[in-house]
Amino acid sequence: MTRTGKLLAELIALPSVNPAFAPSPKGPAMAGAPRAGKFGEKNVADFLMAVAARAGLDVAVQPVIPADRRTGFPDRSNVLVRLAPRGPVRRTVLLAPHLDTVDAGDAGFIPRRVRDRMHGRGACDTKGCVAAMLTALCGLAHSKTRPQETEIVFAGLIDEEQGQAGSRALVASGFKADLAIVGEPTRLQAVTAHKGSLWLELETRGRAAHGATPQLGKNAVHEMARIVDVLETEYAAQLKKKRHPLLGAATVNVGTICGGAQPNIVPAGCAIGIDRRTLPGETEASVRREIAALLKSKKLNARFYNRKLAPALPMETSPRLPLIRDFMQSIGQTKPCGVHYFCDAAVLSAGGIPSLVFGPGDIAQAHTADEWISLASLERGQQLLLRFLQSLP
Repeated sequence: MTRTGKLLAELIALPSVNPAFAPSPKGPAMAGAPRAGKFGEKNVADFLMAVAARAGLDVAVQPVIPADRRTGFPDRSNVLVRLAPRGPVRRTVLLAPHLDTVDAGDAGFIPRRVRDRMHGRGACDTKGCVAAMLTALCGLAHSKTRPQETEIVFAGLIDEEQGQAGSRALVASGFKADLAIVGEPTRLQAVTAHKGSLWLELETRGRAAHGATPQLGKNAVHEMARIVDVLETEYAAQLKKKRHPLLGAATVNVGTICGGAQPNIVPAGCAIGIDRRTLPGETEASVRREIAALLKSKKLNARFYNRKLAPALPMETSPRLPLIRDFMQSIGQTKPCGVHYFCDAAVLSAGGIPSLVFGPGDIAQAHTADEWISLASLERGQQLLLRFLQSLP
């Protein structure tokens, strides 16, 4: 197995599940409890720092979320690995994969190689990118073609799967770069645009009454049923008319609904949760106005609430920017690509860092029960990244 494949297997064996997916604790956690070892990025972060330090790279941590005594979860910090140029720093290139994963059964954290595939939680999303990027950087540290003027920073980010606290903290710290290559499984395509994700909760209010006399009440579930129908038919059709050259149409999905207490009470309240995938140029305010106008035209009323912890914005970077163009040329790509999912690239881009998304693996395997990545794709990704980094002045 190659050095990159071996590193990936070691990363899979170190669970780094985002604590947001942990069951709620029923009491004070004991030090060293299994749940504390499974959740959080610390074990992976410590391991990566040791690997980078052995390669002679500068290593630092950026504290983001302090340890939680109630749950036993350790502190959560970004890992920052720096390769200084031989001369003065004239530009900075950022390699930015994330360290957290979604949860899996215990077997999911046992790496398994089956022919050309490495199986295990995070293999695709995104420990494959972590392994490819850090291996490329370590290789460059000992290369004769080490950049003369370009600083390269590897940032292992926390919390991408939930609130993107890692990338938001990096931007808030004032970190700047001329290019960010954000690690996600893109099938080794340079992605310059992705959709945003806006979660809204709509609530209807009615008037409770006895189920035997429903005419004395106002059924909030019935009102919401009409709203759901409008959103999933007329509004969805309206969105299909908005098209982006790389991302296609915006979408809406009514994913949750909750209303009423029991069958013999006219429900006084009902709420739905919708996922609205946004295109570059759309904002939360513009989406709210759009939905409100449609409901008003149908004489329907609902209150709006934002269910996202932080804005999950769309991202679009011009492929004509010099470093974006150079990267695409380096990997042999002539046209930019777009993806439907949201990632840290939007946060970095909004913070003033021109960003693209790139990495081995296919998003179709992410979050699946049997997650895997092609080892050939993994090795090819590492080689493409190294070739680009070696080309930097």
